[in-house]
Amino acid sequence: MLLKSIPAEQRTVLYNVSWETFEALLRDTGEGRGSRFAYDCGTLEIMTPLFEHENPKIQFDRLIFALAEELEIEIRSAGSTTLKRQRFTKGIEPDSCYYIQNEPKIRGKQELDLKTDPAPDLAIEIDITSSSVNKFNIYAGLGVAEIWRYDGAVLKFYQLVESEYIEINFSIAFPLISVGDMNRFIEQSKTMGEIALLKSFRVWVRGKIG
Repeated sequence: MLLKSIPAEQRTVLYNVSWETFEALLRDTGEGRGSRFAYDCGTLEIMTPLFEHENPKIQFDRLIFALAEELEIEIRSAGSTTLKRQRFTKGIEPDSCYYIQNEPKIRGKQELDLKTDPAPDLAIEIDITSSSVNKFNIYAGLGVAEIWRYDGAVLKFYQLVESEYIEINFSIAFPLISVGDMNRFIEQSKTMGEIALLKSFRVWVRGKIG
């Protein structure tokens, strides 16, 4: 097993990691650990998030919840739940993920098994620094329909089409929302108070649907 450490990015990469080792690491470290795993066919990246990573994650979560509430759409938040399929030797822990279109199919479930349950409809990925694994490849293998990726400056929306992600301008989960709209509010979160931002966002959504 070769080890490559990238301290500046708070990422550690392990190569030639078996699925059994990946499963053992998930089990031994538990859900309360501060790092997140991404596994693709033997390559395991362990990422420890910093403040500049976590704050946008929280902003996205609040905005998505407010959006769903204003649109009167039920969602099921799955947070950084480990999404994995042994058949495809892929696993990942998103910054956040949500069931929206498929919310009724997992309502009331206490455990998630992607062998029988649908994948989340939307995943949020915040990569302030460069990842050492192809996360899109992992998400495609798991069947996640939409990804919002933010690099600290620019937000992009992606839709899964025939096993590949293509960039899109409007969300699939929330067709009312363009990538430009959401990017504008995320940028405002850097200078506005969080309560003021949320109030402003709600007013904007009501204007769109009114």
